[in-house]
Amino acid sequence: MNASYNEEELEERMRAIGQNGNDGIHYDFENESPYANCSEIEVVNPVEIKPNDRKRQPVYSGVLKYFPLALKEVSKCSLAGNEQHHADKPLHWDKTKSFDNEDALVRHLIDHSINPEDTDGILHLSKVAWRALAALEIYLEKQ
Repeated sequence: MNASYNEEELEERMRAIGQNGNDGIHYDFENESPYANCSEIEVVNPVEIKPNDRKRQPVYSGVLKYFPLALKEVSKCSLAGNEQHHADKPLHWDKTKSFDNEDALVRHLIDHSINPEDTDGILHLSKVAWRALAALEIYLEKQ
């Protein structure tokens, strides 16, 4: 996709990019970024990834660098859940324990509006994010 932007549009895009903690240095505004149309990105099994496809999955630069604090909080949620359900075992996701990720996500979102912290000290929004990731992972596994 080739797009041309006037100076004002470029400045607005750079402001939006900067708000996400991104310096924008890897964006090419004369030739639209390959990530601009995310519907073109094909989710593939890591075993099936071809060398050129790997660059279309910016896991570090497009996820970890955007949300480092949030992901650290979600990891606390994973650890707390493991300690609650399997304190005697290494950290793992026991997919046999819960099948209501979407319902639990909404319950935690509602609870966040009342008190940001759950009774176990974990932020409700961390649990919302964990449940959203779990629901997405299960959906993608079934594809």
